[in-house]
Amino acid sequence: MRREQKSVKSLLRGYRQPVFAFRKHSIEKAASFFLNNFKGEPLYAVKTNPEPHVIKILCQLGFHSFDVASLEEIRLVSSLSKDANLYYMHPVKPRHAIREAYFKYGVRHFSLDSKEELDKIRKETKNADDLCLHVRMSIPNTFAELSLGEKFGVNLQDAPKLLSQVRQYAKKLGVCFHVGSQCMHPDAYRIAIRMAISSIKEAKVTIESLNVGGGFPSIYPGMVPPPMSSYFDAIHEEFRKVKGYKKLELLCEPGRAIVAESTSVIVRVEMRKGQNLYINDGTYGSLFDAGIPHFIYPVNLLRGKDDKGDSDHVLPFSFYGPTCDTLDFMKGPFYLPSDVREGDFIEIGQIGAYGRTMATGFNGFSHKRGVHEVDDNPLMTMYGDDKDINHSPEKIAV
Repeated sequence: MRREQKSVKSLLRGYRQPVFAFRKHSIEKAASFFLNNFKGEPLYAVKTNPEPHVIKILCQLGFHSFDVASLEEIRLVSSLSKDANLYYMHPVKPRHAIREAYFKYGVRHFSLDSKEELDKIRKETKNADDLCLHVRMSIPNTFAELSLGEKFGVNLQDAPKLLSQVRQYAKKLGVCFHVGSQCMHPDAYRIAIRMAISSIKEAKVTIESLNVGGGFPSIYPGMVPPPMSSYFDAIHEEFRKVKGYKKLELLCEPGRAIVAESTSVIVRVEMRKGQNLYINDGTYGSLFDAGIPHFIYPVNLLRGKDDKGDSDHVLPFSFYGPTCDTLDFMKGPFYLPSDVREGDFIEIGQIGAYGRTMATGFNGFSHKRGVHEVDDNPLMTMYGDDKDINHSPEKIAV
């Protein structure tokens, strides 16, 4: 990552292809909010943004635990932090990955949602007696923009039986769930915690950890969630109601909420057709979420200081990406000055989550571009009030 650049506009010099502007101070603020306000242990969800400079910054700030979903993520984090506590939270894992994670990288935390996965973990770890097993439950994703409730998770009817089976072999037993990506209401966590506790009581087992998963949102045009503190309040209040479990650990898995604001991409307008702009990045690049899930990103037209344009009159635009595929379309609306034209540059914000991570090389368009650190503020932020992040929490004792 290059540090010599100071502002987004300075990146336009020598521009040949889309470039990324990274705001270290944005990650510092978001990460500090979780570290200072969540009364438990946050596990950074590496899949959201696995770039080495991000992992290093989080380690420096005090993140000790990481939610990893593959052997490659385990290798990556291990290479950057020898002291990282790794939670292998993918409920369906290849056998060789379980073996290597356990014996080579010292992973002891594994997620599962079936008896078959339990048997697999036991066999590949040679019936180890130091396993920390986390049963993934299927929870309604009613308040989420992207549902994650179909693919993984034991249903609540079968959960008590699985919990009883896992308890026999787990040194530490945990329960985890996911309320869905970009969760728009704190009550989702209240409901999920109540459902999880109900299954635990029915199983008549003790647990050592409760993991409320990810889903913590970022902010986008037309998608403004409640303050992040309200999510923590809901989780903490519900967690305090849990009775009968001594030294129960509270965990969470933030991803998008930590990194989304940290990165933007600068694209160039290659052609305008009415209110459709053809740009040199798209859904096969860093803008996948603007295509299939139809997220609307904040945008800012970048022009020289002497070219003000028609900044007072804006219109809604849609984007087409550079590939020949018609799926390379981002409906928007993206509001820009009405006189936007070929050769203009647009900054697109909030792509620190899943942006560069999901980029492909389809059609020969390379997305392995440099990242430049800048000092500008993000185009939108969930963490605008510094007074919210200046106190340290006490972990909840249950």
